[in-house]
Amino acid sequence: MTAPAGPVRYGSWSRDKQGWFLGLGGGAWITILLGGMPLLIAAGAHAWLLALSWTPIWAVLIVLVAVPVKGRSALRWALDSLFRSAGVVMRWTDWQSKAAAGTVENFDEADLPGVLSGIRTHDGPPFGPLLTRPAIVADNRERTWAVVARITHPGIGLSEVPARTRMGNGLSELLEGAATAELVSVLALQIRTVPDDGAERAAWQQTNLRTDAPSLALAVNAELAAVMTQAGVRHEAFVTVVVPEGRIVKQAKEAGGGVDGRARVLYGVMGEIEARLMGPVGCTSVTWLDSPALAAAIRTGFAPGDRAGLTAADIAAQSDPNVASAFPMAAAGPTSTPNPERRHYAHDAWETVTCTILLPDKGAVMGALAPVFTPTTAGERRSVTVFYEPIPAGKADRIVGSQSMSSDLASEMRRKSGFKIRAAHRRDAARVEGQDVRLADGNALVRVGIAAAVTIPNTWSVTDYGRRLESNITGSGFKPLRLDLAQDAGFAAACIPLGIGLPKRRGVK
Repeated sequence: MTAPAGPVRYGSWSRDKQGWFLGLGGGAWITILLGGMPLLIAAGAHAWLLALSWTPIWAVLIVLVAVPVKGRSALRWALDSLFRSAGVVMRWTDWQSKAAAGTVENFDEADLPGVLSGIRTHDGPPFGPLLTRPAIVADNRERTWAVVARITHPGIGLSEVPARTRMGNGLSELLEGAATAELVSVLALQIRTVPDDGAERAAWQQTNLRTDAPSLALAVNAELAAVMTQAGVRHEAFVTVVVPEGRIVKQAKEAGGGVDGRARVLYGVMGEIEARLMGPVGCTSVTWLDSPALAAAIRTGFAPGDRAGLTAADIAAQSDPNVASAFPMAAAGPTSTPNPERRHYAHDAWETVTCTILLPDKGAVMGALAPVFTPTTAGERRSVTVFYEPIPAGKADRIVGSQSMSSDLASEMRRKSGFKIRAAHRRDAARVEGQDVRLADGNALVRVGIAAAVTIPNTWSVTDYGRRLESNITGSGFKPLRLDLAQDAGFAAACIPLGIGLPKRRGVK
């Protein structure tokens, strides 16, 4: 087999939901037609005054339903604004942790704001040769179970094209295996580019630095360490595997029931995921997080500056058993979060702007999002989470069949109505046909979503850094979509490795 001569361009995706005609679905057309019925009835009865008075109402209804504004219809914007205003008035969105109020009863119980409020964690039974106890994450609101792993990957920056292609194929095999097993509903890959706090270097210097060294050498070393720490960054990568309760309940009963039964079923999934991550994907290590490690990952998601203290405590605990290094889950969240702003999210001494990333029609090469991962200033944190939703074969067949029928119906209606079938329409139809062919060949259908966030201290200009994030996304060839009125949910999706994604479309599980 001959290796590809140039980078592989990935672009065989299509819209999640195809419109029947003029980009509108069946529900929108039914609403518009029902809204126009009084006008037709009044015109049929020659009640011209009533018809004339109803015409502007119908026009407003058409605008509310059919005109998209930044990814949402005008009607949806109005409803979201109403819900947010009601939440602010009723003080539903103003949150304070139990730890800050001094009312913690169980230190092992998670206390998180917003869409994370339904999270509960459990210690699973011993797993693996080291008999570790990974944390089992239960989301009571969405009725799902999840496990989180910290991974180490050499990256693709210095990889040749064949190596990148091999890693991409390995990820495809991982997702196809998840779709075939029909247990995993979401596989979330999160990468954080965080400021280097120098905690490991400081601990190493404390142990190995020679006090009898020349004073000039010590001064130069200290100055270099300060400069390098200020400008340095480090990468953290997490993989979260989410399994719905409906898919795991039968096997969990056979495995003993309860949390332990669900954990045993999850352990089988973890073994398969780990084997593929360590194999074709190219990871060098996969560590499933226990409760203290998961609590630290959540805490550093809310407060990046706390990592230095947590790391220093872990290093000190290795030599001094009296040092408490295990971080309690009850203190993993922020101390308080005010009412979410329209364009950003404030948590303790930090502020975050979150955008979703829309995939370009022209496709993209692997590594095109590199500028989005790169901070523009020392002290800035970038976080990107990619959600992969493997769709079971039966459901994928129904989705592709419905999209194919909608595409054919739209083309036929345009032809009969005298509208020109443009190149974009032919491209979308070809993509749907390509999906049908690949699905028939045994490939899996995967729904993809990307959320990117920038976190800065609250003394900086959040507007400026939000603009920089959007500029980096645009410069990478993608399109940013700021999550206005949903910045708290966007932050949870982009920065917290618990598998909490963006709001489900129309309640679909």
